[in-house]
Amino acid sequence: MKPPYQLSHSILLMTASISEKIGAIKSYFLERPSPLLRKQNKIRTIHSSLKIEGNTLTQEQITAIIENKRVIGPQKDIKEVLNAVKVYDQLALFDPFSSKSFLSAHKLLLDGLIENPGKFRNQNVNVFQGSRVAHLAPPPGNVPLLMKDLFSYLKSKDEMTLIKSCVFHYEIEFIHPFLVGNGRMGRLWQTVVLMKEYPVFEYLPFETLISHTQKEYYKVLAKCDKKGDSTEFIEYMLNIIDSSLRELLSLNNRLVTDIERIDYFISLGKSKFSRKDYMNVFRNLSSATASRDLKKGVELNLFTRIGDKNKTRYKITSGHNMPLNRNKTGI
Repeated sequence: MKPPYQLSHSILLMTASISEKIGAIKSYFLERPSPLLRKQNKIRTIHSSLKIEGNTLTQEQITAIIENKRVIGPQKDIKEVLNAVKVYDQLALFDPFSSKSFLSAHKLLLDGLIENPGKFRNQNVNVFQGSRVAHLAPPPGNVPLLMKDLFSYLKSKDEMTLIKSCVFHYEIEFIHPFLVGNGRMGRLWQTVVLMKEYPVFEYLPFETLISHTQKEYYKVLAKCDKKGDSTEFIEYMLNIIDSSLRELLSLNNRLVTDIERIDYFISLGKSKFSRKDYMNVFRNLSSATASRDLKKGVELNLFTRIGDKNKTRYKITSGHNMPLNRNKTGI
C-alpha cells in the first residue's frame, strides 16, 4: 500500500532543481570525489547523525577514532562511532530493497549498545518530547507487515527515487520499527536508497544540514504525524538534499588542478587512450591544457606514451589503475 503524501508544486520544483544539480555534478566530474573529501564527508555524516541522537564526540575525536588513535570520552559514544564507521565503510554493500539487509545494518549500528540489535521491536513505544507524548508508534504486532509494505513501495517503479527515499525516511520515523536507532536508520537508509541511483550520495553529508536544522526536522515530523501524510517532510528533505548538492558544487566551483583531473581519469579505468579520449571526459578543456596534463602524467610515471604525433596513445602505468593517494600528492 502506498504511504500517504501529495506531489505538491514545491516537490516538483525541488526534484527538478536537484536533477539539474546532479547533472552539473556529473559534468564537472564531481560524482567521485577525492579520497580526502570522501573521508571528510564520512566524518561529517557520522558526527551529524550521532549528534542528533545525543552523542558528545567532536569531529576531531571521530577523526582520531577512524585513524585508530586513542580517544578519551564516554564508552557508549565511542562505541556508537566505531559501529557507525563500520556501517558507512560498507554502504555500497547494502541492498536498499531488502528488509534483511536493512536489519543487518541496524545490527551493525547498534551492536553492543542494546539487546538483540537487528530485530524489530516486540513492545509498545511512545516518543516523548519533554514530558509530552509526541508520537504513539503502531503496535509491535503491526510492524512486520508495515515494513513489508514499505519495502514493496520502495521497489515500485511508479515514483521517483528522490521522493521514495524521503517517504521511506519519514515512515521509519512513524512506524518506529526498533526500540532504539530509528532516526539513525531512517537517515542511513535514505542515503543507501539514493546512492543506488546516484553514486554521489555516498559522499554527500546531507545529515550535516539536518543537524543544523534539528528543531525544524522534528517539527516537520510532528506536523506530518498530525496531518497523516508525509508531504511536508518530503519538501523539507528535498530542500536539504538540494542545499547539500549546492554546497558540493560551490565547494568545487574552482579551478581543478591537473593532478585532480589525472586522478579522476585514472579512476575511470581506461587502459589505453588518446588525447581526444581525455578531452571527451573534460569537455571544457583546451587541447593545450590536455596536452600539458598528459605530459604531467608521463612525468609522474602515471602514463606511458606510445607512438608520435597524431598516432600518440597513452597507457596507464601498471599499479596506477586506482585513484592517486592525494595525501601523497599534496592535495
